Amino acid sequence: MTKLPMQKSKKIKKVVLAYSGGLDTSIILKWLQETYGCAVVTFTADLGQGEELEPARKKAQMMGIKEIFIEDLREEFVRDFVFPMFRANALYEGVYLLGTSIARPLIGKYLIDIAERTGADAVAHGATGKGNDQVRFELTCYALNPDIKIIAPWREWDFKSREDLIDFAEKHQIPISKDKRGEAPFSVDANLLHSSSEGKVLEDPAVEAPPYVYMRTIAPEDAPDKATIIRVGFAKGDAVSVNGKALSPAMLLTRLNELGRDNGIGRLDLVENRFVGMKSRGIYETPGGTILHVAHRAIESLTLDRGAAHLKDEIMPRYAELVYYGFWYSPEREMLQALIDKSQEHVEGEVTLKLYKGNVIVTGRTSPKSLYSNALVTFEDDRGAYDQKDAAGFIRLNALRLRTLAARKRGIV
Repeated sequence: MTKLPMQKSKKIKKVVLAYSGGLDTSIILKWLQETYGCAVVTFTADLGQGEELEPARKKAQMMGIKEIFIEDLREEFVRDFVFPMFRANALYEGVYLLGTSIARPLIGKYLIDIAERTGADAVAHGATGKGNDQVRFELTCYALNPDIKIIAPWREWDFKSREDLIDFAEKHQIPISKDKRGEAPFSVDANLLHSSSEGKVLEDPAVEAPPYVYMRTIAPEDAPDKATIIRVGFAKGDAVSVNGKALSPAMLLTRLNELGRDNGIGRLDLVENRFVGMKSRGIYETPGGTILHVAHRAIESLTLDRGAAHLKDEIMPRYAELVYYGFWYSPEREMLQALIDKSQEHVEGEVTLKLYKGNVIVTGRTSPKSLYSNALVTFEDDRGAYDQKDAAGFIRLNALRLRTLAARKRGIV
């Protein structure tokens, strides 16, 4: 019988820290050195969050770190994580496009990879003990290395307030930018797919989010009065071109983000059910992803058989839940992905969309693999393609059990 590896209490020798270069992870870096007396390796991922990453390298060097990894993961992020998820049309609780969720398995994958490359026996992250991200990071790490030791400082240290963190930073001469000395009005996570904001000024779900929270989109009412018309091309379920121009996955999403931003597309104010059991309110902006989602469903409507399309819709909530909860590397997600990818073999063609004041409107779709038949749907002479008289028998057979039930209700069985 296979034995599960146990978490060992032995001394940590080296830890790989998911490091942004910001105040919190810089404090964590120093705290790890002091608390565990171990070597720290930093890993910073460029997922298209729009921030300059070289300052993170300089800050890590200033704090005595010798092994510093900064990886440009934008193409891998979109190609191997975002696009597979969008083939599934995944929406958590019917609306959320999972922008934060889908980035965590990629970061976790690199934490484990770098740990193996550097001989580290532990990894660390800056997720809090109240959120979903701690679960996502740790499920990923355990799925890829069951022996890894995981350090979650927010579940261990004694800091109780922002002031405690600032005091620790000042004591250890960790640079603090002026905007970090006050209480942050809300917290932000961002990558190439989306930005999410939560906490502080956003905690009352009855109060409208202030305009300054939005950073990826203009307000729909401020968008141009003239619609923007675009065409998105697909091959095997993935977007491959915008307005006839072939683009790499990351460049394509970047272009859709620009178009979505300028037309006020992709805002979502959501109260969601976290995996850890509480409800939370978040403001999400997914401009390019919103366009991509609508376009993908449109091309599927032309190329997927009814049974395949309806089956996809049935399993989608389960797939979205697995991504949200952090089970990207689970066998059930991989099984569902195989089914989904099989369905995408003939999902190719082009979708025409009108972008207008926060709306994404499908105006046309074409495909060399289309299942749409003018001969079958026309109200004109169908020349034998469909005999309307056949519908009577079809209806009577499908109505048989309903008629039997109705007869029983009427006492005439």
